[in-house]
Amino acid sequence: MIAADRRPPYIAQKLRSEVCRAVTGRVVCHPFLVEGRSIFFMKGLREMKRTLRVLVVHASLVMGLALVASFARAQEATVTEEGAITGTMDIDFKTRTDLDTAGTYVEGSPALGAKDTYTFKMVVGKTTEYSGKITRQGDLFTKVIKSQKQKAALGFDVNLAVYNPRNLDEKKNVGKWVGTLPIATATGVYDIAGGAKGESPLRIAIDAAGSQQAFVDKFGGKLVGKSKKDDGLASYTYKRLIGNKTVEIKVEKVDPMRFEDVELAKGPSPNYPHTTVSGRLDYDYETGNWLADGVKFKYNLNGKDVEDVMSGSVKWVEDENRKSNGKGQYEFNLRFNEGKNKPATTETAVFDKLSAEEAFFAVDDSIPCLTGKITYVDQFISGTDSPAKSKIVYSLNANKLTKTQMVNFFKLWLLGTGPINDE
Repeated sequence: MIAADRRPPYIAQKLRSEVCRAVTGRVVCHPFLVEGRSIFFMKGLREMKRTLRVLVVHASLVMGLALVASFARAQEATVTEEGAITGTMDIDFKTRTDLDTAGTYVEGSPALGAKDTYTFKMVVGKTTEYSGKITRQGDLFTKVIKSQKQKAALGFDVNLAVYNPRNLDEKKNVGKWVGTLPIATATGVYDIAGGAKGESPLRIAIDAAGSQQAFVDKFGGKLVGKSKKDDGLASYTYKRLIGNKTVEIKVEKVDPMRFEDVELAKGPSPNYPHTTVSGRLDYDYETGNWLADGVKFKYNLNGKDVEDVMSGSVKWVEDENRKSNGKGQYEFNLRFNEGKNKPATTETAVFDKLSAEEAFFAVDDSIPCLTGKITYVDQFISGTDSPAKSKIVYSLNANKLTKTQMVNFFKLWLLGTGPINDE
């Protein structure tokens, strides 16, 4: 039996409005509230409000989880591990040892067809392998009329493979990194896209496998490397912020290796995107150090535009017996997005007793960085300090880096094979 609502009409009407608002958000006449009578009273009203609160909370959780999932897809996991980039490289500098003996070319020139060969096998991020060789030949001009018989260029012939992340014993060859990179020796310009003029563009070509579609993506832009002339080189001051402390060093003879709209081809896996690079990696002639001055990597990952800024240093350290044993090493301290990952002010205490130069090169693992060493054992040409051959071992470590950051760095480093390994 439906109980009569004993409240005055205006109160019953107000109740009807509250119930209707609770259900629909609007004031309407509910079919069960007619002529002052209702099957819902205080108990019914409480039940309805409780149900609505549950529904609202549930909807909020669903929307929140969807947003978290979307955010997670847009973000890439960071990795902290030793041996993030490992492997070996052997260099044979034939352009220094296989010289023209017939007097055909300008004095001191290599023989026609002589090339430096960089043979390597590297693994990046534990799951991507690069193996093969890069060759480099120089310009050749005849002795008498200075006619050019050979143009300077790098040649890439690199096999690409991926490892199964769930079982690193499983490896599959997926494609190649191949092509020609012309060099203007006089200016130090590496025309990365220039190989296309000779129908040999520098590119990554991936084969179809399973659900993976085949693709080809090209490199591009210009890399302005070390020039042959060291006159007119400017000095430059480099700064680094450690907490609230700014340290700086001044380099007197800087030769910048500039990246002018350099394009890194995507791959080997399609989740490593096409990337544009700008900025400078400067060479200090007096110390052999490399100093990164705001090298920017721009790419799109899962629909989101990303910019990574690389700063820091690669310090050259020679063994005290280098003249006899040929040993030396690059010590890495490259930081990623340092401005966005400033260390806490209290962490500056560890650097307080260091000189400005020591603090500048000190490793701070509170921020994303690439550390570790690349070691060299050089075999010198008799009577000189110029290497005829080099044996190189890579042992670089990642601290809070993504695999995309590692792969992008490695591609850029290989593009600079010539300038980086010269002496």
